[in-house]
Amino acid sequence: MQSTAFVLLKKTMGMVLTSTVLVSFSAIQSANAYDGKPQPKVASETAQGLEGVGIDEQLGKKIDFNLKVKDDNGQEVTLGSFFDGKHPVIISPVYFSCPGLCNFHLNGLTDALKLMPKEWSIGGKFKVLSVSFDSKETPQLAHDKKQTYLKLYERPNTDASWHFLTADEATVQAITKSLGFKFRWDEAAKEWAHASAAVVITPDGTISRYLPGIMFSPQDIKLALNEATEGKIGSFVDNLVLYCFKYDPHQSKYTLAAFNVVKMGGALMVLIMVIWLLPVWIRARREQKKSAGR
Repeated sequence: MQSTAFVLLKKTMGMVLTSTVLVSFSAIQSANAYDGKPQPKVASETAQGLEGVGIDEQLGKKIDFNLKVKDDNGQEVTLGSFFDGKHPVIISPVYFSCPGLCNFHLNGLTDALKLMPKEWSIGGKFKVLSVSFDSKETPQLAHDKKQTYLKLYERPNTDASWHFLTADEATVQAITKSLGFKFRWDEAAKEWAHASAAVVITPDGTISRYLPGIMFSPQDIKLALNEATEGKIGSFVDNLVLYCFKYDPHQSKYTLAAFNVVKMGGALMVLIMVIWLLPVWIRARREQKKSAGR
Protein backbone atom coordinates (compact mmCIF):
# COMPACT_ATOMS: atom_id res chain seq x y z
CA MET A 1 0.00 0.00 0.00
CA GLN A 2 2.89 2.31 0.83
CA SER A 3 4.61 1.75 -2.47
CA THR A 4 1.37 2.42 -4.36
CA ALA A 5 0.88 5.73 -2.57
CA PHE A 6 4.42 6.85 -3.21
CA VAL A 7 4.29 5.77 -6.83
CA LEU A 8 1.11 7.84 -7.18
CA LEU A 9 2.81 10.75 -5.46
CA LYS A 10 5.82 10.48 -7.76
CA LYS A 11 3.68 10.40 -10.89
CA THR A 12 1.55 13.32 -9.70
CA MET A 13 4.56 15.46 -8.88
CA GLY A 14 5.95 14.70 -12.30
CA MET A 15 2.70 15.90 -13.85
CA VAL A 16 2.84 19.07 -11.74
CA LEU A 17 6.40 19.84 -12.80
CA THR A 18 5.58 19.17 -16.45
CA SER A 19 2.52 21.43 -16.27
CA THR A 20 4.56 24.17 -14.59
CA VAL A 21 7.21 24.02 -17.31
CA LEU A 22 4.55 24.20 -20.01
CA VAL A 23 2.86 27.16 -18.31
CA SER A 24 6.26 28.85 -17.92
CA PHE A 25 7.04 28.42 -21.60
CA SER A 26 3.63 29.72 -22.61
CA ALA A 27 3.84 32.73 -20.30
CA ILE A 28 7.34 33.61 -21.45
CA GLN A 29 6.34 33.29 -25.08
CA SER A 30 3.37 35.59 -24.47
CA ALA A 31 5.50 38.11 -22.61
CA ASN A 32 8.08 38.17 -25.40
CA ALA A 33 5.57 38.19 -28.24
CA TYR A 34 5.88 41.07 -30.70
CA ASP A 35 3.02 41.90 -33.01
CA GLY A 36 5.00 44.13 -35.36
CA LYS A 37 3.22 47.27 -34.24
CA PRO A 38 5.28 50.21 -32.95
CA GLN A 39 5.20 50.63 -29.21
CA PRO A 40 3.63 53.78 -27.73
CA LYS A 41 6.02 56.52 -26.68
CA VAL A 42 7.12 56.59 -23.08
CA ALA A 43 6.64 59.77 -21.09
CA SER A 44 10.19 60.94 -21.75
CA GLU A 45 9.90 60.77 -25.55
CA THR A 46 8.81 63.91 -27.40
CA ALA A 47 7.01 64.26 -30.68
CA GLN A 48 8.46 66.25 -33.52
CA GLY A 49 7.78 69.97 -33.30
CA LEU A 50 7.50 69.89 -29.50
CA GLU A 51 11.09 70.56 -28.56
CA GLY A 52 11.41 71.64 -24.97
CA VAL A 53 8.14 69.92 -24.08
CA GLY A 54 7.79 66.54 -22.41
CA ILE A 55 8.62 64.59 -19.28
CA ASP A 56 12.05 63.35 -18.24
CA GLU A 57 11.21 60.79 -15.58
CA GLN A 58 13.01 61.39 -12.30
CA LEU A 59 12.23 58.08 -10.63
CA GLY A 60 13.80 57.70 -7.20
CA LYS A 61 14.45 61.40 -6.71
CA LYS A 62 12.87 63.44 -3.93
CA ILE A 63 10.88 66.62 -4.25
CA ASP A 64 11.74 69.63 -2.07
CA PHE A 65 9.37 69.75 0.89
CA ASN A 66 10.52 73.28 1.75
CA LEU A 67 9.13 74.88 -1.39
CA LYS A 68 6.35 77.34 -0.55
CA VAL A 69 3.07 77.28 -2.50
CA LYS A 70 -0.37 78.79 -2.05
CA ASP A 71 -3.35 76.54 -1.46
CA ASP A 72 -6.80 77.12 -2.94
CA ASN A 73 -7.67 79.31 0.06
CA GLY A 74 -4.74 81.63 -0.62
CA GLN A 75 -2.72 80.43 2.37
CA GLU A 76 1.05 80.06 1.91
CA VAL A 77 2.18 76.60 2.97
CA THR A 78 5.12 74.32 2.30
CA LEU A 79 4.87 71.49 -0.19
CA GLY A 80 5.82 69.12 2.60
CA SER A 81 2.68 70.04 4.55
CA PHE A 82 0.66 67.80 2.21
CA PHE A 83 2.73 64.73 3.12
CA ASP A 84 2.13 62.89 6.38
CA GLY A 85 4.64 60.06 6.03
CA LYS A 86 1.86 57.49 5.62
CA HIS A 87 -0.11 58.29 2.48
CA PRO A 88 1.20 58.53 -1.10
CA VAL A 89 0.37 61.62 -3.13
CA ILE A 90 -0.59 62.00 -6.79
CA ILE A 91 0.73 65.21 -8.34
CA SER A 92 -0.79 66.49 -11.59
CA PRO A 93 1.11 69.39 -13.18
CA VAL A 94 -1.57 71.41 -15.02
CA TYR A 95 -2.69 75.00 -15.48
CA PHE A 96 -6.20 75.91 -14.54
CA SER A 97 -7.04 78.15 -17.50
CA CYS A 98 -5.91 75.52 -20.00
CA PRO A 99 -8.47 75.26 -22.85
CA GLY A 100 -7.81 71.62 -23.64
CA LEU A 101 -5.23 69.08 -22.48
CA CYS A 102 -5.28 69.90 -18.75
CA ASN A 103 -9.05 69.53 -18.64
CA PHE A 104 -8.82 66.21 -20.46
CA HIS A 105 -6.17 65.07 -17.99
CA LEU A 106 -8.15 66.09 -14.90
CA ASN A 107 -11.36 64.64 -16.37
CA GLY A 108 -9.65 61.34 -17.12
CA LEU A 109 -8.06 61.17 -13.68
CA THR A 110 -11.37 62.01 -11.99
CA ASP A 111 -13.25 59.39 -14.02
CA ALA A 112 -10.71 56.72 -13.07
CA LEU A 113 -10.76 57.69 -9.39
CA LYS A 114 -14.57 57.51 -9.38
CA LEU A 115 -14.35 53.89 -10.56
CA MET A 116 -12.13 52.88 -7.66
CA PRO A 117 -13.71 51.26 -4.57
CA LYS A 118 -14.93 53.51 -1.77
CA GLU A 119 -12.02 52.50 0.45
CA TRP A 120 -9.71 53.91 -2.24
CA SER A 121 -11.26 57.37 -2.14
CA ILE A 122 -9.11 60.49 -2.03
CA GLY A 123 -8.26 61.14 1.61
CA GLY A 124 -8.63 57.51 2.61
CA LYS A 125 -5.43 56.00 1.25
CA PHE A 126 -3.88 58.82 -0.76
CA LYS A 127 -3.99 62.54 -1.55
CA VAL A 128 -4.01 64.52 -4.81
CA LEU A 129 -2.24 67.77 -5.66
CA SER A 130 -3.15 69.62 -8.86
CA VAL A 131 -0.31 72.09 -9.26
CA SER A 132 -0.43 74.99 -11.70
CA PHE A 133 2.75 75.57 -13.71
CA ASP A 134 1.51 79.02 -14.76
CA SER A 135 2.84 81.42 -12.13
CA LYS A 136 0.33 84.06 -13.16
CA GLU A 137 -2.64 82.00 -11.99
CA THR A 138 -4.28 82.93 -8.69
CA PRO A 139 -5.60 81.03 -5.65
CA GLN A 140 -9.11 82.17 -6.60
CA LEU A 141 -8.80 80.45 -9.96
CA ALA A 142 -7.45 77.39 -8.18
CA HIS A 143 -10.41 77.47 -5.76
CA ASP A 144 -12.94 77.66 -8.59
CA LYS A 145 -11.26 74.80 -10.44
CA LYS A 146 -11.26 72.71 -7.29
CA GLN A 147 -14.99 73.19 -6.75
CA THR A 148 -15.65 72.02 -10.30
CA TYR A 149 -13.76 68.77 -9.78
CA LEU A 150 -15.08 68.11 -6.30
CA LYS A 151 -18.56 68.18 -7.82
CA LEU A 152 -17.48 65.83 -10.60
CA TYR A 153 -15.84 63.44 -8.13
CA GLU A 154 -18.99 63.24 -6.02
CA ARG A 155 -17.43 61.73 -2.91
CA PRO A 156 -17.66 63.29 0.56
CA ASN A 157 -14.76 64.46 2.71
CA THR A 158 -12.52 65.10 -0.29
CA ASP A 159 -11.96 68.83 0.23
CA ALA A 160 -9.14 68.37 2.74
CA SER A 161 -7.19 65.91 0.59
CA TRP A 162 -7.44 67.20 -2.98
CA HIS A 163 -5.60 70.50 -3.25
CA PHE A 164 -5.24 72.92 -6.16
CA LEU A 165 -2.01 74.87 -5.77
CA THR A 166 -0.36 77.96 -7.27
CA ALA A 167 3.13 79.36 -6.81
CA ASP A 168 5.52 82.08 -7.93
CA GLU A 169 7.74 81.59 -10.98
CA ALA A 170 10.84 80.43 -9.06
CA THR A 171 8.83 77.81 -7.17
CA VAL A 172 7.03 76.65 -10.32
CA GLN A 173 10.39 76.13 -12.01
CA ALA A 174 11.73 74.24 -8.99
CA ILE A 175 8.71 71.93 -8.78
CA THR A 176 8.50 71.19 -12.49
CA LYS A 177 12.26 70.62 -12.72
CA SER A 178 12.15 68.13 -9.85
CA LEU A 179 9.34 66.27 -11.65
CA GLY A 180 11.12 66.41 -15.02
CA PHE A 181 8.11 68.24 -16.44
CA LYS A 182 9.06 70.46 -19.41
CA PHE A 183 6.75 73.06 -20.94
CA ARG A 184 6.95 76.28 -22.94
CA TRP A 185 4.76 79.15 -24.03
CA ASP A 186 3.36 78.84 -27.56
CA GLU A 187 3.09 82.42 -28.74
CA ALA A 188 1.16 81.52 -31.88
CA ALA A 189 -1.52 79.60 -29.97
CA LYS A 190 -1.35 81.87 -26.91
CA GLU A 191 -1.23 78.91 -24.57
CA TRP A 192 1.22 76.61 -22.85
CA ALA A 193 2.58 73.64 -24.78
CA HIS A 194 3.04 70.76 -22.36
CA ALA A 195 2.73 67.03 -21.76
CA SER A 196 0.31 65.24 -19.47
CA ALA A 197 0.99 62.84 -16.62
CA ALA A 198 0.00 61.96 -13.09
CA VAL A 199 3.07 61.52 -10.89
CA VAL A 200 2.86 59.17 -7.91
CA ILE A 201 4.97 60.26 -4.93
CA THR A 202 5.79 58.10 -1.93
CA PRO A 203 4.88 59.29 1.59
CA ASP A 204 8.46 60.51 2.11
CA GLY A 205 8.47 62.57 -1.11
CA THR A 206 10.22 60.18 -3.48
CA ILE A 207 9.04 60.04 -7.09
CA SER A 208 7.76 56.50 -7.56
CA ARG A 209 5.81 56.25 -10.82
CA TYR A 210 4.62 58.28 -13.82
CA LEU A 211 1.20 57.57 -15.35
CA PRO A 212 1.22 59.55 -18.61
CA GLY A 213 -1.75 60.54 -20.71
CA ILE A 214 -5.33 61.69 -20.28
CA MET A 215 -7.02 58.33 -19.72
CA PHE A 216 -6.20 56.21 -16.71
CA SER A 217 -6.93 52.70 -15.54
CA PRO A 218 -8.24 52.48 -11.96
CA GLN A 219 -6.23 49.28 -11.57
CA ASP A 220 -3.02 51.03 -12.67
CA ILE A 221 -3.63 53.82 -10.16
CA LYS A 222 -4.19 51.33 -7.34
CA LEU A 223 -1.05 49.38 -8.29
CA ALA A 224 1.04 52.55 -8.48
CA LEU A 225 -0.21 53.82 -5.11
CA ASN A 226 0.29 50.43 -3.46
CA GLU A 227 3.74 50.18 -5.03
CA ALA A 228 4.61 53.62 -3.64
CA THR A 229 3.95 52.38 -0.10
CA GLU A 230 5.55 48.95 -0.62
CA GLY A 231 2.19 47.24 -0.24
CA LYS A 232 1.30 48.90 3.06
CA ILE A 233 -2.01 50.45 1.98
CA GLY A 234 -3.35 47.55 -0.08
CA SER A 235 -5.33 44.51 1.04
CA PHE A 236 -4.02 40.96 0.63
CA VAL A 237 -5.67 40.78 -2.78
CA ASP A 238 -4.20 44.15 -3.81
CA ASN A 239 -0.73 42.97 -2.81
CA LEU A 240 -1.24 39.71 -4.66
CA VAL A 241 -2.17 41.64 -7.81
CA LEU A 242 0.87 43.89 -7.34
CA TYR A 243 3.06 40.77 -7.18
CA CYS A 244 1.63 39.53 -10.48
CA PHE A 245 1.97 42.80 -12.39
CA LYS A 246 4.89 45.07 -13.25
CA TYR A 247 4.98 48.48 -14.91
CA ASP A 248 5.87 48.47 -18.61
CA PRO A 249 7.11 51.96 -19.63
CA HIS A 250 6.71 51.17 -23.33
CA GLN A 251 3.01 50.47 -22.90
CA SER A 252 2.62 53.03 -20.08
CA LYS A 253 0.68 50.56 -17.96
CA TYR A 254 1.06 47.58 -15.65
CA THR A 255 1.35 44.25 -17.45
CA LEU A 256 1.36 40.65 -16.32
CA ALA A 257 4.67 39.54 -14.80
CA ALA A 258 4.96 36.09 -16.38
CA PHE A 259 7.62 34.65 -14.09
CA ASN A 260 5.84 35.73 -10.90
CA VAL A 261 2.59 34.22 -12.13
CA VAL A 262 4.37 30.97 -13.00
CA LYS A 263 6.03 30.80 -9.58
CA MET A 264 2.78 31.46 -7.79
CA GLY A 265 0.86 29.03 -10.01
CA GLY A 266 3.46 26.32 -9.54
CA ALA A 267 3.45 26.74 -5.79
CA LEU A 268 -0.34 26.63 -5.74
CA MET A 269 -0.42 23.45 -7.82
CA VAL A 270 2.10 21.75 -5.52
CA LEU A 271 0.08 22.80 -2.46
CA ILE A 272 -3.12 21.39 -3.96
CA MET A 273 -1.42 18.09 -4.80
CA VAL A 274 0.05 17.82 -1.29
CA ILE A 275 -3.37 18.44 0.29
CA TRP A 276 -4.96 15.91 -2.07
CA LEU A 277 -2.31 13.20 -1.45
CA LEU A 278 -1.95 13.74 2.31
CA PRO A 279 -4.88 11.42 3.22
CA VAL A 280 -3.41 8.73 0.95
CA TRP A 281 -0.05 9.01 2.68
CA ILE A 282 -1.70 8.87 6.13
CA ARG A 283 -3.65 5.75 5.19
CA ALA A 284 -0.45 4.16 3.86
CA ARG A 285 1.34 4.83 7.14
CA ARG A 286 -1.54 3.32 9.11
CA GLU A 287 -1.55 0.21 6.93
CA GLN A 288 2.20 -0.09 7.35
CA LYS A 289 1.92 0.05 11.14
CA LYS A 290 -0.84 -2.54 11.12
CA SER A 291 1.21 -4.86 8.96
CA ALA A 292 4.25 -4.41 11.21
CA GLY A 293 2.17 -5.21 14.30
CA ARG A 294 0.94 -8.56 13.00
